[in-house]
Amino acid sequence: MQTRPYPTLAEATRVWARIGLLSFGGPAGQIALMHRILVEEQKWLGERRFLHALNYCMLLPGPEAMQLAVYIGWLMHRTLGGIIAGLLFVLPGVVAIMSLSWVYAIWGDTGALEGLFFGLKAAVLAIVVQAVIRIGSRALKNRTMIGIAAASFLAIFAFGVPFPVIILTAALVGFVGARAGLAAFQGGGGHGKMGGTQVADADTLLGEGTPDHTRVSAGWAARISAVFLGLWLLPVAALFLILGPENVFSQIAGFFSVMAVVTFGGAYAVLAYVAQQAVETYGWLAPGEMLDGLGMAETTPGPLIMVTQFVGFMGALREAGGMPPLLAATLGGLLTTWVTFLPCFLWIFLGAPFIERLRDNHALTAALTAVTAAVVGVILNLALWFGLHVLFGQLRPVTSLGLDMDLPVWGTLDVAALALVIVAILAVFRLKLGAVTVLAICAFGGLALRLAGIV
Repeated sequence: MQTRPYPTLAEATRVWARIGLLSFGGPAGQIALMHRILVEEQKWLGERRFLHALNYCMLLPGPEAMQLAVYIGWLMHRTLGGIIAGLLFVLPGVVAIMSLSWVYAIWGDTGALEGLFFGLKAAVLAIVVQAVIRIGSRALKNRTMIGIAAASFLAIFAFGVPFPVIILTAALVGFVGARAGLAAFQGGGGHGKMGGTQVADADTLLGEGTPDHTRVSAGWAARISAVFLGLWLLPVAALFLILGPENVFSQIAGFFSVMAVVTFGGAYAVLAYVAQQAVETYGWLAPGEMLDGLGMAETTPGPLIMVTQFVGFMGALREAGGMPPLLAATLGGLLTTWVTFLPCFLWIFLGAPFIERLRDNHALTAALTAVTAAVVGVILNLALWFGLHVLFGQLRPVTSLGLDMDLPVWGTLDVAALALVIVAILAVFRLKLGAVTVLAICAFGGLALRLAGIV
């Protein structure tokens, strides 16, 4: 039993600041970091409560690692604790991506930076392939799940089915399958044990009990929903009314607000949706620039989905109208971050008090399992999409017989890019190097090729 004093809000703030500054490596690494600091070191909460909170966050749209921070912050120090935890988890990434976006906009077409980003693209491709394999090995436990993943891949790659439709269909299939008692949809869809040290709830500061402020209150739920819905949707509505629906700021606010509601399945699945829409529908940036942004997000602290700030930055930069381009770009990036992350607070503060009702709901767990399987197919599409744009100078659209996809023009294969991709694949899968190390190796490889006049 713990005898240490309960941490003050100031003490907790220092812990959350440390987590925010160290949160590299995508959602898996960030969740592992929080487990190590909050469960193993600080012993604020135990293994069972941590995993229960994490499995709840997996049911939500948006970045699960950031939402987990908000949830635990709320659990420890009420609403203000959740707000502080979420802000400090995101803030380092906001500053880092915004700074790199300015550098990219001003000096991105210089030889040295072009070489660095040329190498980063190869590393990003290898890291996304690794994500496909890692998530697939955990999610595709039977032939039904493999079939859902394959159908998801074909739907988005070959037929251009929108990402939200794929995810909602998979959730419905999983829910109905569980209610029908089909064996393929039985079993958990969450995470297993994490870390090397398993800490019992009874041996932590929170213990096994339920804090008073976590009890369901309809009045509190209504008030908190009104506040966060207003902070989120009133600025969006104002932009549409004042600037019109065709203005880039209205489009950014509208698109990323929709994304915040429908993007289940983790950061890489979200990136597939963003790449599809931001590049192909809105034309805010080119495929190579999307890869550059992902390289920035992989090498900076904060949620991987912070790449959306770069997308909004570039979109507003190119459609600034009468506004100074860099000012418009900065506002576009900050607007993107606002409508992407603010709903995460709403989902936690509104839903967390009801979490106990979800604990043993097998139909919801099965829906999550099917969504995770579909996400494998979506991320495979993302890897293939990135690969085609990294390795080939031209793609040929195919739109007949219901198909809607791009195929490579083989004569435009970039041999230098292929060589770097092979290096990145070997570094990730053979040498087992970390993401930041692989990104650094490939970035300097790209710089060397650029200085040698090869690319």
